Amino acid sequence: MENEEQSQQMRDTVLSVRDLTVGFGGPTVLENLDLDVYRGEILGFVGGSGTGKSVLMRTVLRLNKRQAGTINILGKDFDHLTYEERIAVDMRIGVLFQHGALFSGLTVLENVQVPMREYLDLPKSLMDDLARLKIEMVGLRPEAAERYPSELSGGMIKRAALARALALDPDLVFLDEPTSGLDPIGAAEFDELIARLRDTLGLTVYMVTHDLDSLHAVCDRIAVLGKKRVLVEGTLDKLLAFDDPWVQDYFKGKRSRAVFGVGQSSQ
Repeated sequence: MENEEQSQQMRDTVLSVRDLTVGFGGPTVLENLDLDVYRGEILGFVGGSGTGKSVLMRTVLRLNKRQAGTINILGKDFDHLTYEERIAVDMRIGVLFQHGALFSGLTVLENVQVPMREYLDLPKSLMDDLARLKIEMVGLRPEAAERYPSELSGGMIKRAALARALALDPDLVFLDEPTSGLDPIGAAEFDELIARLRDTLGLTVYMVTHDLDSLHAVCDRIAVLGKKRVLVEGTLDKLLAFDDPWVQDYFKGKRSRAVFGVGQSSQ
């Protein structure tokens, strides 16, 4: 345990959340929550339905207001940044929202160009070239660039949304349930893509997921949300040893057996 803590202290923290409290007029959803994400890792973030996983991600992205706490992202405290400094940080962040959230009236090429049009002043021809590069990078065929979201399969929508998240060459990427709705083969291929892009581009990945296969295949650490805070974070071995009923059911239950090889009942 001591060696693990020392190792984390030596790592570069790209996201640090301290004492975060979030509510929407009623009982708080998150309370005094702490979380760190380290450079170059893929962090899997899990929790029961309604525990606030998406609320936390949206709060970090400043889409939800917080009642208390601090958020330090890429070495910057947003509360003490100028407008120009916040824009500079935003350009280093990519987001893949749940279900892709592509604009239905835009082609894949135009969807990928949205962040470029928002933040950059580039000739159309250069944006076309950059967008096509991102589309190829996520494993889509060149002809997919001219298609509309309604013409895409679920897996293609995920890849197109990922291409848009990578449009500005971010340092930190947020993925909200990236493999939900995909068949097992498609989900495994998407996991492999995320791992390959992390290694190739030097990304840091914050991934909200329920997918046990994803947690096992690509995540360096896992954080568990419950009781309005992060209950435990660390390697799978650490989580398997954590004495909490929900954590034990999640990682040692019937559905975990094929993935982790744990939770086998005695015969």
